[in-house]
Amino acid sequence: MADRLPPRSPLVPRAPRPVDALRRRAARLVPRSVRARATLAATTTVALALGAASVALMAMLHSYLLSRADDAATQQAMGIAKMAAAGRLPPVLPVRGTDFVKVVDENGAVVAFSQGLLGPPREDVRAVEGWDAPVRPQPPQPPDAPVPVDGEYRQRVVQATMVGPVGRYTVYAATSLRDIDAAFRATALSLAVGVPLLLLTVALVTWRVAGRALQPVEAIRAEFAEITEHDLHRRVPVPHTDDEVARLAATVNATLDRLEDAGTRQRRFIADASHELRSPITVLRTQLEVALAHPGSAPWPELVREVLEDTVRLQDLAADLLLLARLDAAEPVATEPLDLARLCEDTLAVRGPERVPVAADLAPGTTVRGNRTRLARLLTNLLDNAQRYAGRRIEVRVRAVGRTAVLEVRDDGPGIPAEDRERVFERFTRLDDARSRELGGAGLGLAIARDLATHHGGTLTAEPPGAPGAPGAPGAPGVSGARFVLRLPLAGDPLAGDPLAAG
Repeated sequence: MADRLPPRSPLVPRAPRPVDALRRRAARLVPRSVRARATLAATTTVALALGAASVALMAMLHSYLLSRADDAATQQAMGIAKMAAAGRLPPVLPVRGTDFVKVVDENGAVVAFSQGLLGPPREDVRAVEGWDAPVRPQPPQPPDAPVPVDGEYRQRVVQATMVGPVGRYTVYAATSLRDIDAAFRATALSLAVGVPLLLLTVALVTWRVAGRALQPVEAIRAEFAEITEHDLHRRVPVPHTDDEVARLAATVNATLDRLEDAGTRQRRFIADASHELRSPITVLRTQLEVALAHPGSAPWPELVREVLEDTVRLQDLAADLLLLARLDAAEPVATEPLDLARLCEDTLAVRGPERVPVAADLAPGTTVRGNRTRLARLLTNLLDNAQRYAGRRIEVRVRAVGRTAVLEVRDDGPGIPAEDRERVFERFTRLDDARSRELGGAGLGLAIARDLATHHGGTLTAEPPGAPGAPGAPGAPGVSGARFVLRLPLAGDPLAGDPLAAG
């Protein structure tokens, strides 16, 4: 077997290729600022356009002028050919619009010529069809033929061969290209001077306009660079123009508004959490210090029971705080299609006997997509809140309304005032602070429930019992108090995404 080359070690650097080196050099040549790139792009585009237009203009001008010269020479040659056919050739031919005209017979002798012609023209001869004879190219003229008297210059020469009753004649007519060459040179000179001046003007205008357009962007960048977490109240300047830069500044300020609000909420949350943790810890410490100060008279069984209750309250509060932190971080979790009615049945079955009985009206087949543990926690928080305030009855309803799954939890407690139906979802909020502390609530249950609903792409609201047009509005007789409504998109809704999986 032939020997094989050993594989390349991943630690051995690969030799640079010439293409990579050229790319790096080209990248270094490209300007880095937006202003310079915009100026270079505009100038290059205009240069290419002007270059193409200049070439096209010169080509069209040259073609037009040569066509005019050919027409003048052709008309002169055809007129002389008609005179030769009629036998009325004068010794000196008249010239109109051409430099010279001469007539040669079939033997090559000059029969007639225009005034001022002393020798052959130094230019190629182009055959032109005569009025009654086919076109036949003629050989080059002999060196002793007449030439113009005023020196050498470019000429456009045409010839017309005519066969008539007096024999065959060839007419040569020449038009000077001196004016054409002068016009061509003048046009080329004008373009050579005007195009660079125009490109310079375009570059300067683009540089100034780009600079003025980017001034607000630089002001936004400078202000945004100075904003730290300690001064989120500052805002970037918004230019008084309804353009992309103004919309960018408005978006940046809206982002700063959200960051400031998030920072305020975080500081308030930390303060509230510290207060909520400090109160039970202080109670625990006081109880333990009293028991240690008077060990003989301390009611140890009752003391241990109270300490255990406070410890459980602390544990629940720590678990709620951890869940809120995870919800704020928007950590993605596993989702699956869930029958909301079946989930409610399982949650109610796990809770067992309650202080207030729960009446369930669950429509089967109401399938949503979500996380089983988090949706069960949402329902548990709603049921815990209803158990704290209900008098004799709690209702749980599940049904589908259009493309939305609706879950309602009602109780016949004191209810929620209309002005507090949004405030109850704020963290550490208690409408009756003293009563809530006695019942063991920290004011996080409804806040967690709303965050869970939001992370599932739904909404959770506190609504008045029996609200007109609300799903399940009629209710049972005697049911009043609080009514919480959870709305989630059905699993088969093509407009609903998977917010939990996407984070």
